[in-house]
Amino acid sequence: MSIVVLNDKFEATGELNLPAAYAEVNAHNLYLYVKSYQAGTRANTAKTKTRSEVSGGGKKPWSQKGRGGARAGSRRSPIFVGGGVAFGSKNNRNYTQKINKKQKKLALQFALQELSNLGKLFVVDSCAIESGKTKDAVAALNKLNQRDTLVVQQIIDENSYRAYRNIKNVYLVEENELNAYLASTFHSVVMEKAVYDNLVKEG
Repeated sequence: MSIVVLNDKFEATGELNLPAAYAEVNAHNLYLYVKSYQAGTRANTAKTKTRSEVSGGGKKPWSQKGRGGARAGSRRSPIFVGGGVAFGSKNNRNYTQKINKKQKKLALQFALQELSNLGKLFVVDSCAIESGKTKDAVAALNKLNQRDTLVVQQIIDENSYRAYRNIKNVYLVEENELNAYLASTFHSVVMEKAVYDNLVKEG
């Protein structure tokens, strides 16, 4: 479980080892976190109209007796085309799935451990692009030769934001935005040394 250490030019200079406890984390923690995260992003906009909400149906369709068929009082009944829906969606469902803080932490640890096993977890002193130019950020990331990259900066500065924002398949986040879902979605993660130190310190 090694982490590739980069210099300011994003060139590999050595390796770091993840804490041994990361190897003992169960994959089920990541499953629970991703399930909870995705449930929280559901729009919950599905809505159908009941018979009281559809239009029309003011007149009784046919007389109560004499035609040999079943009685009917309104075209808004669910049995008619264009009528209301009997048991449809009401857009009042709560999809939230609770997950505790410890599981969130374990899920992130497992995601980082998987990345390190694949050699796709990188630590650099600073992810900042002082020039603010996209071409400089692209040149740095190209040295990693990764398909897509999550860049984790302790505090995003304006120049770095401008440099990274237009790069395809690259996403820049601050330390407090890092989570197991993002870490598991991207094929590689580049984080600042200060961010890594805080993760290890928190256990």
